[in-house]
Amino acid sequence: MSLAAVGLTFLALPIVALLERALSSGGLLAAASGQAVRDALVLSLATTTISLSLVVVVGTPLALLLARTDFRGKVVAEALVDLPIVLPPSVAGLALLFAYGRSGLAGGALELAGVSLPFTTAAVVVAQVFVASPFYVRAVRSGFRSVDAEVEEAAQVDGAGEGEVLRRITLPLARPAMGAGLVLAWARALGEFGATILFAGAIAGRTQTLPLLVYGEFQASLDDAVAAAAILVLAALGVLLAVRLTHWPRGVGWFG
Repeated sequence: MSLAAVGLTFLALPIVALLERALSSGGLLAAASGQAVRDALVLSLATTTISLSLVVVVGTPLALLLARTDFRGKVVAEALVDLPIVLPPSVAGLALLFAYGRSGLAGGALELAGVSLPFTTAAVVVAQVFVASPFYVRAVRSGFRSVDAEVEEAAQVDGAGEGEVLRRITLPLARPAMGAGLVLAWARALGEFGATILFAGAIAGRTQTLPLLVYGEFQASLDDAVAAAAILVLAALGVLLAVRLTHWPRGVGWFG
């Protein structure tokens, strides 16, 4: 128990210290009412909402494929899914720039379609999806694998088609894992910094999310940076506490 207490203290102390500094400096309320913080907070919430929608649309079929299908190159595919988790954020940002920038591999095709991603709000969403989707895919893949195949087979024996089995049996049973994946992906997207600043920049009101605002304020005023960081911590902590207090999603080890 003593080692557990040491571990918990180690994790909690930086958060407590940050919040204590924000409260003692008196700048927390002023920062919360400031236009820059409001703009960054709204942008963070809006982009992470869009990012999560895209992660679900793209990540759910991918998780189902990896969970249920054996194919040549599956090991490589799973490694590619996991790779953004271990990549340094700055490397992820450079990779996105060389892939989807004007001179990137897909830049020409995007330009023909009239799309320019770098240093736009859309680039923020792309960066968030890239770094957050592995957390959702990994969780949902485990959820699909945990579904009892006999239950699905029984539904098929009763005359249900593959699509109906997926809709009525597989997805509902995997829903707790999907919920856990969403929470993890949202938390990762909300805190994204390195890939965003390299691929989208830090343009106030356009690409400057809360993490980027913290960095920008740190260059000018430590107290303002601390206040903005405290707001980011409180927002994330509020969501995580709400998830636990409402016991959603149920049945998943990360949040059980």
